[in-house]
Amino acid sequence: MKLHTINTGYFKLDGGAMFGVVPKSIWQSLNPADDNNMCNWAMRCLLVEDGNRLILIDNGLGDKQDKRFFSHYYLNGDDTLEKSIRNAGFGLNEITDVILTHLHFDHCGGSIIYNSDRTKLQLAFPNATYWCGAEHWDLVLHPNARERASFLKENIFPIEESGHLKLVKDGAQISPSIKVMMSNGHTAGMIHPMIEYNDKTIVFVADMIPSSHHIPVPYVMGYDTRPLITMDEKEIFLKTAAEKNYILFFEHDPIVECCSLKVTEKGVRKNETFALSEIL
Repeated sequence: MKLHTINTGYFKLDGGAMFGVVPKSIWQSLNPADDNNMCNWAMRCLLVEDGNRLILIDNGLGDKQDKRFFSHYYLNGDDTLEKSIRNAGFGLNEITDVILTHLHFDHCGGSIIYNSDRTKLQLAFPNATYWCGAEHWDLVLHPNARERASFLKENIFPIEESGHLKLVKDGAQISPSIKVMMSNGHTAGMIHPMIEYNDKTIVFVADMIPSSHHIPVPYVMGYDTRPLITMDEKEIFLKTAAEKNYILFFEHDPIVECCSLKVTEKGVRKNETFALSEIL
């Protein structure tokens, strides 16, 4: 097995929305905001070589939307999904599986691309099975008013129409080395792949813990649909993760890719931080 960080660029989101009830006087020192109160965040994905499988976890914003849409999010950086996959030594056609933690646009936008003359939408990974949580897919079909704007039909329904969609439930085994746990606070049925790698467990924590700054239980995004559930889920997960020495992989932290955990008198906190490539 081999793991590759797939950087798809950076974007900006409102700092208050990202840190919820935590005051700006506290979070400003963690991820400083610009004059518009916007903080820069990564869209970091993960590519797993697992036997004859090549498994991509999430795929960023994509490039299908118009300039007005992208103007709200201030995309920056030189990385793209395709460039990062090619830098890892692979082409889009070689991806066998795409695990979508959830279907908010910054996690699944790279799933679908336009053809060469931009007249038709098609799979970015034509040979891949696309995995999504069954409960989450039901939410997409019957969205609440809070999340409706985050589910862009052009990112989602071409997957179903292609016949490449496969729905899974909590505990499903995607490959011999990857099983999934699910959470429901940020959104219903969000997948967290748990990867067994060199006697270690690496957990792709997605938007339950979007950055290393969000490890303290009260640090919950304003985007979460059920923040009290997020807090309960985080508390249980972090206790288990600290006990079992899980490594957390962060999708949105602008600097930290991974960290270990430690138990302190204030609760579970980050311990060592490191790049994915440093895990032996």
